[in-house]
Amino acid sequence: MSEKVLLVVMDGVGFSKTGLGDAVSLANTPVLDRLLKECPNTRLKAHGTAVGLPSDDDMGNSEVGHNALGCGQVYSQGAKLVNESIESGKIYESEAWKKLSANCVENGSSMHFIGLLSDGNVHSNISHLFAMLEKAKECGIKSARVHILLDGRDVPATSALIYVEQLEAKLAELSDGSFDAKIASGGGRMKITMDRYEADWNMVKLGWETHVKGEGRQFASAKEAVETYRAEIAGVIDQDLPPFVIAENGEPVGKIKDGDSVILFNFRGDRALELSMAFDYDDFDKFDRGAKPDVAYAGMLQYDGDLQLPKNYLVNPPEIKDTLSELLVSHKMTQFAVSETQKYGHVTYFWNGNRSEKFSEELETYMEIPSDRVSFDERPWMKSAEVTDAVIDAMKGGKYDFIRCNYPNGDMVGHTGSLDATIVAVEAVDLGLARVLAAADECGFTVLITADHGNADEMLEKNKKGVVQVRTAHSLNAVPFIIYSKNEYHIKDGSFGLANVAPTVASIFGIKPFDSWEESMI
Repeated sequence: MSEKVLLVVMDGVGFSKTGLGDAVSLANTPVLDRLLKECPNTRLKAHGTAVGLPSDDDMGNSEVGHNALGCGQVYSQGAKLVNESIESGKIYESEAWKKLSANCVENGSSMHFIGLLSDGNVHSNISHLFAMLEKAKECGIKSARVHILLDGRDVPATSALIYVEQLEAKLAELSDGSFDAKIASGGGRMKITMDRYEADWNMVKLGWETHVKGEGRQFASAKEAVETYRAEIAGVIDQDLPPFVIAENGEPVGKIKDGDSVILFNFRGDRALELSMAFDYDDFDKFDRGAKPDVAYAGMLQYDGDLQLPKNYLVNPPEIKDTLSELLVSHKMTQFAVSETQKYGHVTYFWNGNRSEKFSEELETYMEIPSDRVSFDERPWMKSAEVTDAVIDAMKGGKYDFIRCNYPNGDMVGHTGSLDATIVAVEAVDLGLARVLAAADECGFTVLITADHGNADEMLEKNKKGVVQVRTAHSLNAVPFIIYSKNEYHIKDGSFGLANVAPTVASIFGIKPFDSWEESMI
C-alpha cells in the first residue's frame, strides 16, 4: 500500500462567525491561509448532534470530538447519554446507585456529590445533580452534601453565582425535617480537584483536603466565598478561584466520613480519573491522603474501562466499536500517535473508543511529550516544536502508514482568556505546519488537517446586556478539513462532521470502511 497519511488536529481552531476575539484570523498564519486558498477543503460540524450531544446548542469538546474522529460514527455522548439514563430511570436501577443509596440509609450517613457546577454540558450539567438530589431524598437518605467546582470555562467566565443561587434554591426546596442538604466546599476547577493526565497532582491533593478533610479557609456560604475572593483578587475568573470550606460555628458542615457515600457527578472522564484513583485505590501513592475514609464511591460514568476506574459507576458509557485503529490493524497497517501530555489521551484513549490499551502492540506506537507545568498563557507555544519534531521523525523513519498528532495550543491557551497569548499559540501551530508539510513532501505523505472543536476563534462574546466580555469556553463554530497531497482529491458537496474523517482516511488508503461508518468526503 503506497499511500501514507498524516492527520493533524489543530485543537480548538475553528472559523469565527462573530469576529469577536478571533485569534485565528488575528494571528499571522501564512501556511493555513495558503492551504485554505489552494487545497481541497471544507468546513466540518464539530458540536451538538454531530458529536452525539443533545442539541446543536451544546458545545463540542476534545473528548467527543476525538471519539468521532477516531470511530467514524456518532454515538450518544456525555450529557445526552446521562440525560437518557435519567429520563428512563436506568441510572437509579444501576448497581452503583442501589449500593450507595442503601449504604446511606443503613448507616444514617450522608451522600456527597462532587462535581462541576454549571450547565456547560462538557463535564457536567447542574440538572443531573438536581435530579439525583431529588432521588436521594425519595430513597430515604437523610443528609446530602455538595462539593462544588466552579466553572468559568465552558460557561461565561464569571457566572458562578448564577449556579450557586440555583443550587441554594434547590437545596432549600428539598430540605425539611426529613432531609438536610447543604453546600459543603468548593473552588475553581483549575485550582483544585480537576487535574488531568497526571499533570499536577497538587490540584487533586488540595481538592482532597478541601472536600474530604474540610480543611481550608472557612466561609458561611458559597456566595460569600465567591464574593470575597473576587474582591480580594483583581480580575480573577471562576476557574481560578481558591478553595473554600463552608462552616457553622467553626466546624465544616460536610467532611467526608466513614460510612458515607460519594458520587462524582462529572460525566467526562479526563478530569475525573485522578480523584477516582484517590478514592478507589488502596495502594495510592500520589499524595498523602491521611486517614482515608471508608466510603462507597461511584462516578457518573466509568471513566476508564481498561483500568476499571471507578469500580462503581451510574451510567454505562457508549460501547464504541469499529474504530479506525481497528480497521487499520486488521489490514496490518502501522500507526503512530503523538501529542503533549495535555492532549495525549485524546490521540490514544479517546481516539480508540475510550480504550487505554492498543489494538496491536506490534502495529501501534504512542508518544507522550510532557507538558510544561505553567499557565498556558505564559508559554503559548507549549510543546508544538517537540510535537512537530516527533511527527517529522516518524515520517522520515518510513515505518508508519498512518500518523496522527494533536497540537493543543488553540484550545489550552484559548481557555486562559488571553487573546494576545492565543494569537501566539495559533501562530506556533502554523509554524509547526510549515515544517510538517515540507517533510510530507519529502516523504510522500498526504496530510489531512482539521480540528476537534472551536475555541481560539471566539475569545470574546457579548453578554445579555450587550457588553463585550472575555470568553473562555469552546465555540459552536465549524472547523477546517483540508487535504494537502501530491495526488488529486476532490471533496464532495455536502454537510459533513468529524465522523466523516475516518471514512475519508479509509478512502485514501483504498480500504473498505466498516458498514457502520458515515460516508467518505472524497
